[in-house]
Order: sequence, then structure tokens, then C-alpha cells
Amino acid sequence: MSAVGTEPKVTAVRGHAVSYSGDPFVDPDAFVDIADALIVCADGLITRFGPYDQIRGTLPPDVEIRHYPDALICAGFVDLHAHYVQMGIIGAFGSELLEWLTHHTFREEQRFGDLAHARSTAAAYFDEILRNGTTTAAVFCTVHPESVDALFAESARRGTRMIAGKVLMDRNAPDPLLDTAARGYEESEGLIARWHGVGRQLYAVTPRFAPTSTPAQLEAAGALRARHPGTFVHTHVSENVAETAWVRSLFPDRAGYLDVYDHFGLLGPGTILAHGIHLTDAERARIAATGSAIAHCPTSNLFLGSGLFGMRDAKECAAPLHVGLGTDIGAGTSLSMLATMNEAYKVAALDSYPVSAVRLFYLATRGGAAALGLDDRIGSLMVGNEADFVVLDPNATPMLAQRSRRAESTEELMFVMSILGDDRAVAATYVAGRPAYERDRA
Repeated sequence: MSAVGTEPKVTAVRGHAVSYSGDPFVDPDAFVDIADALIVCADGLITRFGPYDQIRGTLPPDVEIRHYPDALICAGFVDLHAHYVQMGIIGAFGSELLEWLTHHTFREEQRFGDLAHARSTAAAYFDEILRNGTTTAAVFCTVHPESVDALFAESARRGTRMIAGKVLMDRNAPDPLLDTAARGYEESEGLIARWHGVGRQLYAVTPRFAPTSTPAQLEAAGALRARHPGTFVHTHVSENVAETAWVRSLFPDRAGYLDVYDHFGLLGPGTILAHGIHLTDAERARIAATGSAIAHCPTSNLFLGSGLFGMRDAKECAAPLHVGLGTDIGAGTSLSMLATMNEAYKVAALDSYPVSAVRLFYLATRGGAAALGLDDRIGSLMVGNEADFVVLDPNATPMLAQRSRRAESTEELMFVMSILGDDRAVAATYVAGRPAYERDRA
């Protein structure tokens, strides 16, 4: 906030802007499309948003307006599931989930007890996500508290809003990556005290997935979440057929994979369940009833051959689920949310449920924010929201330019961007009303 006696610095951005007032899967009128918009920001918040000719006259004469005449502006992308600590193994030969974890992930994550390594990786991660237009992410760290400190410190330096936490694992992983139920609880409490609600940082209680935590640790995780209302839960569910069968063998008294988390009090608003490919109808209904959310990670699911997420089952049902998109780096193959939209469209199309561009962009912005319960703060360009947005360039590549010129509607332009766009299409990323990345100055 501004110091007493000083006026907040006002910034303004002009261009074709799209946003959402609600969920277009439910309300077709939730899509907001303003061909010549003005976004006015002060103290990191959006103070005005609407047609340029209606707002321009309200600005002080000394305010410079940054104009992007040939761009498309939307809220900053929300990546609902990523592992920043796996950046070094993107593109490692996949095989399937459990083998990939053993051969690549667990080896890589052992490096993050070294704070210097964690800091350099965190810096590289933020360089990349901002270059891709992502301004908020729900992020797995490792079992090491240093990995969490490094991520949050870098996020605080950049001014971004992040949700992250120390991974909890006390079995079925290499010894250097194991904690205990008690130590995991104590270290998580220390991290919550240091980071949760400090600036824009938010903490997530993070059991990796049911097979790597004993019942005692899952009970401790549930107690931790109950003791600290407002924290999140971030974990995996029903990603792989073999994994799901393994959970049944480890927890024979539970009704299924999801019931493990339910039993230990880990479902509810603010719970992010990555993947959810092999859920039953009853499990989807329970996710909806508890207000939990699914992070759909199509590039990772395809890369590891885990399966095809059922967007139709999640959204076209009596109780639709909160769903957002996740890159799932490093099993995922791109930090670009445009590339993630591309693959999400194809996965849904294979189920004869092609998802429109309006809905794809919603999943990557306000949909992800709603899944986090943060849609009153991020994910759209509504007045009062935090001023995070991305400027997309429809002329970024020759192919994108020639195709964009033929678009006859905003929705067609958005669809072209989601299918042909990638990091090159991000002209600028704004965080709290200020440019955090500018392609042509990078």
C-alpha cells in the first residue's frame, strides 16, 4: 500500500481485452470482450476496467497509457499444478508414472537440500513462467524446507502470488527424501509461520500422494490443515491405473483412492487434486460436494501415457467440479499455458467434447482462480482484483500472423492463439500492475 501522505502510482494499459464475470461452462454471458479497453491500476490492484472512451477522461493528465493496438490482453495465467524442482528433468524418457518417479524424479529432488541450487532453480523457474504469461501457480517443492524458502523468496522478489509447500513423504521413496510424520508436521508449521499470508504468498500442505505417506503422516497433514485455516492442500489423485491399484493395496480399509484423503480430513475448499483421470462417478460427486478441485494436466498425462481426463464428466454433470489447467512440469512438456490449452482441447475432442476457446481461456485464468477460491483476487480483469495480466501477440510467428488475420471473431482469434501460440506469443506479462516481462526488451 502507499505510504501515508503519498498518492499511489497509477498505470494504465490499453488494448483488446477479454475477461470473465463467471463460469462460461455454466453461464454463456460470463465472457467479457472489449475491443478497445483500458485497464487502470494503482497499488497493485485494478481500479478501473472498461471501454477506453468511457474511462480515458477520468485519468489524471500525467498518466502514461501503454497501448498494445494489435494484441489480446487477458488475466495472467494460473497454473494449478507444477513441480518447479523438476525443471531439470523435463523431457526425460517417460516410460510410465511410477518408473519415471523412481528413475528421474526422486534422483533430481535429492539435490534441493542445497539452498544455492534451490535458489538458482527458483530464479530460472520464475524467468520461464513470466515469459509464458503465468502469474500464479500452485507448486510442489521437495521434502527440504530450503526448497520452499527458495521459491517463496523468489516469488516475493518478483511480486507474484504463489501457493506452495514442503512435500510430505515418510515411506516408499529413497531415504534422503523421507521425513517422519512428526518432522514433516514441525517443518511445515515453521514454513507456514514464515510464509503463509506474507505478502502474496500462500502455503499448501503437500503430501506427495497417498503411497508415499503413512496413515500417521496423513493424519498429521489433516491436523496441520485444521490448525491453520486458510492454508491449502495440494496432492495427486488417480493419475495412473497402477498407482490407483497400489493405493488400494496400501489402504485396504478405505473405499478408494479419494477416500484416503477424505478419511484424513484433506478434502475441502482449497484442496487441489492433480490429474483425477481414473475417478469414479461417486468420487467426482464427493469432490464437488466438498468444494475440492481438479488440476487437469494434459501434456503430462499424454507424455506418461496415464490416460485421458474426462472434461465432459467433470463439467457436464449434476454437480460440476472446479477444474483448472496445470503444466505439471516436469512430466509435463511445456510451461506455456497456451500449449497446455492446445493439448486440453485435443484430449477433450477425443471424448467428442470439443472445448471452445472461451472455455479454454477460462480454465487457464478465472477457472484456475476459482479452483483455488481466489477468483475474488486473481483470474479476471474485474475492478478490485490484483493487477496481473498478460499481453498476447497474434503476430508473434509468421504462421500465427497469417492465421490470425483471417479470424472473424474474438473467439476464433482466441482459439487460434490457443492452438498455435506458445511462449513467443507473450509480448508482456504484468504483475501487480507493472511489467514483469517484456519480450522485446528481454
